[in-house]
Amino acid sequence: MAPSLDDGSSLFNFVVRDGNGVKGMVDLGLSTVPKPYVQPPKERIDKRMATRHEGAPIDLSRLDGPDHDEVVKEIVIAAETLGFFQLVNHGVPVDLLESLKDAAHGFFGQPSEKKAVYRKEVSPSPLVKYGTSFVPEKEKALEWKDYISMIYTNDAEALQQWPKECREVALEYLKTSMTMVRRLLEILMGNLGVELDDTKIDGLIGMKMVNMNFYPTCPDPDLTVGVGRHSDMGTLTILLQDGIGGLYVKVAEEIANIGKKGEWIEIPPVPGALVINIGDALQILSNGKYKSAEHRVRTTSTKSRVSLPIFTSPGPSEKIAPLPQVIEKDGMACYREVMFGDYMKNFFGNVHDGKKSLEFAQI
Repeated sequence: MAPSLDDGSSLFNFVVRDGNGVKGMVDLGLSTVPKPYVQPPKERIDKRMATRHEGAPIDLSRLDGPDHDEVVKEIVIAAETLGFFQLVNHGVPVDLLESLKDAAHGFFGQPSEKKAVYRKEVSPSPLVKYGTSFVPEKEKALEWKDYISMIYTNDAEALQQWPKECREVALEYLKTSMTMVRRLLEILMGNLGVELDDTKIDGLIGMKMVNMNFYPTCPDPDLTVGVGRHSDMGTLTILLQDGIGGLYVKVAEEIANIGKKGEWIEIPPVPGALVINIGDALQILSNGKYKSAEHRVRTTSTKSRVSLPIFTSPGPSEKIAPLPQVIEKDGMACYREVMFGDYMKNFFGNVHDGKKSLEFAQI
């Protein structure tokens, strides 16, 4: 039964509990933003106040030639400043990226009841979760987003348990991205004086998850957010944007030619590029040298948008703390050792609030 858009609890049940999502609500026909989605003024994204990041993407293929050291330097500087950079020639086939966007539209374009079977409470698999917003039960204003999360254990389980509409292309995306992730980690860790073997890399990215995010058209993007201000909890996030854009990153400290402290920078989509961002785990391991990027997503009124992140992080039983090599240089640790499972529990138990999640590990 269609809810009353003016009745907050009937709308919440329809969108969240019954699994119709924001798309189900938008499909009813909306000319205004329902009240539960109107963000307080300080959380709204004013497009006119943001600058576009005009820096060229980093060409990863140049690592294998005479420009190797220059590319390493570009990656390290990006990780130390904005915590975000774009990569081209990254080794993931561009036609695969196009198929991935099509698969996401295909999944979210299904009738609500087909998607709702994966709601957390009823999902046939512990590896797959379909939902909307971030922690809808706790949020004062909801995010304008539906998503499906697929946790990776092994190929066989992914092909058996992930939704059939997108499983093959999502798995291929994950697998072809891992060579790039390993190279980036070797560079970033090498810069800290740490040599990585396969076991150590597996410790940093032992948990992998592919998400498909769907941002339906919104009657008034100025009042809503697709995703609120947050940093990612893991090691590295790989993100495929579609051509519509809407990703904004906050400048933590003034960066020459990029922006002043506290400004929001728009990361425009670049055809064939992948966006990489540093997560909290890498900020902790580097004792704050690498910055996890605070970012958020604006909604759009013209066309539904998809974005496809791969989250890599330590496994729940891994302990993470600033690396001894870094503490030796810095003279002190800024973070305590934490069990990553505890960090995750804290992260998913609270609403998005900038980089507040890092306080859990701060000394």
